[in-house]
Amino acid sequence: MAATTHTVTNQAPPLVGYDVYGSDRVLTEGVERHLAGADAELRDAVREELGGLGRAAGSAQAQEWGRQANENPPVLRTHDRYGNRIDEVEFHPAWHRLLGRAVGTGLTDAWGRPAGHLRRAAGFFVWSQAEAGHGCPVSMTHAAVPALRADPELAAEWEPRLTSHVYEEGLRPAGQKAGVLFGMAMTEKQGGSDVRANTTAAAALDAPGEYLLTGHKWFCSAPMSDGFLVLAQAASAGRGGLTCFLVPRVLPDGTRNVFALQRLKDKLGNRSNASAEVEFDGTWARRVGEEGRGVRTIIEMVAATRLDCVVGSAAQMRQALTQAVHHAEHRSAFGARLIEQPLMRNVLADLALESEAATTLALRLAAAYDAVQDSDSPQERAFLRIAVPTAKYWVTKRCTPMVAEALECLGGNGYVEESGLPRLLRESPLNSIWEGSGNVQALDVLRALQREPQALNAFLQEVGQARGADHRLDSAIKGLLTELADLEGIEARARRVVERMALVLQGSLLVRWAPPAVADAFCASRLGGDGGAAFGTLPHSLDLAAVVERARIAGEGGSPNRSEPGSGPLTGNRSGAAPTRHHP
Repeated sequence: MAATTHTVTNQAPPLVGYDVYGSDRVLTEGVERHLAGADAELRDAVREELGGLGRAAGSAQAQEWGRQANENPPVLRTHDRYGNRIDEVEFHPAWHRLLGRAVGTGLTDAWGRPAGHLRRAAGFFVWSQAEAGHGCPVSMTHAAVPALRADPELAAEWEPRLTSHVYEEGLRPAGQKAGVLFGMAMTEKQGGSDVRANTTAAAALDAPGEYLLTGHKWFCSAPMSDGFLVLAQAASAGRGGLTCFLVPRVLPDGTRNVFALQRLKDKLGNRSNASAEVEFDGTWARRVGEEGRGVRTIIEMVAATRLDCVVGSAAQMRQALTQAVHHAEHRSAFGARLIEQPLMRNVLADLALESEAATTLALRLAAAYDAVQDSDSPQERAFLRIAVPTAKYWVTKRCTPMVAEALECLGGNGYVEESGLPRLLRESPLNSIWEGSGNVQALDVLRALQREPQALNAFLQEVGQARGADHRLDSAIKGLLTELADLEGIEARARRVVERMALVLQGSLLVRWAPPAVADAFCASRLGGDGGAAFGTLPHSLDLAAVVERARIAGEGGSPNRSEPGSGPLTGNRSGAAPTRHHP
């Protein structure tokens, strides 16, 4: 075969060896904005922390770990060679390396650090772009902390392990490990999102707070974890009813708790991560919170994981946008680079608007968590009550069509696995389903509107900070108020109402904080009705070039600072984190 027929031209170079954090103007500006009141030492520490993680996420090594973890999905080992039940999940070494870096960077440690939620959300955003699946146990472990605080004794025992920066794989008593991971098991076959239909039973033992569980869970997240929060129906002389429990995987004496993994789910995406069906049959558990108040106990965990769904989807959107812009910058057709051609520029600008709106909203929510934690702000707490399900509904819904459009920007190159876009597309619907699908979120917003008027007041005060700055935003706020005042058929209109709330909130944030070209384009297309149903239908009179330029990788002409394959900040450190103890 003639070598000349294989000369490669007009192909985008690999997007590798770049700083995922430092090259993202929207993300870096957002972090700096919310840290504006912090002291210089903290700001410097956060920049160093996120910059190191960003360079690691953009390295060839991290990209290879992501590929390996997804091409070698977890395997269920129910028995050992002698027939003993072991119920273990075996992962590729790349999975452990990804987790090691995540834990070592503090992505399970938000609750006790200054600006903890903001820096953790930004880190989760950055590291998720290397590989999204391992974010499940990271998210569950982080979110378990507020639920466990319903029992101060349990929190004192478990919180230091959950927030540790040390990752140790393998099943051992939690007291023998420097750091642990948590999972969750709530849903059952007959109930789904309706957890009050759960039939898993909890029988009280003589020892206070101890129970034995019997039942089956249809979805158990992160089944390799050291502990789990589980909902079950308590049957005792006390209050009884749906209750939250902590189920350790290994008991303090070293024996394994009854935790029969029946099978792993064969999922559309999220292939690196395990989700399982699990059987409890006399499984020892410790009650968390009061009997009959399981939903109230676990709701803070659910809210935290919902925020991670927003952050994770925003991260996927940013990565899809980055790949599309990078391709268009280097690929030429019909005599010009794609990024210079008016119609492609329109598509890229539209994708950039969606990404910036999602990122800005995610960071605003994380900053609100810090305000609640640091000063117990009732205003921010009320805002989160309605803004989290609103953002969860809308941002996660927008992820899939955006990733699909970004894939199309690469044409046939984007449709092949080597581009990474198919993996991203398969992952994109997950966050809209996990932790309550679209209808659950929309109805939760209605519940807040009806029962907690302070939540609506906080929301309106937030969006009202931009009132008078853009006539289209003002008109959209007025229309939203009219919509909210009409209670007829409100449940059937819930998605419509929540969508408008999300767009008004995003519009307000962008009008206040984004460059004029971005805010103008968002308000025109999302609030003013001057845009179509598909991406790439922005008014041609807008400053689309400025919007696209903002989305490019910050640096020399938008080009990444490349390093040789295999080099980068992770080379020579198998875990990618220190201190970390594990043996892939």
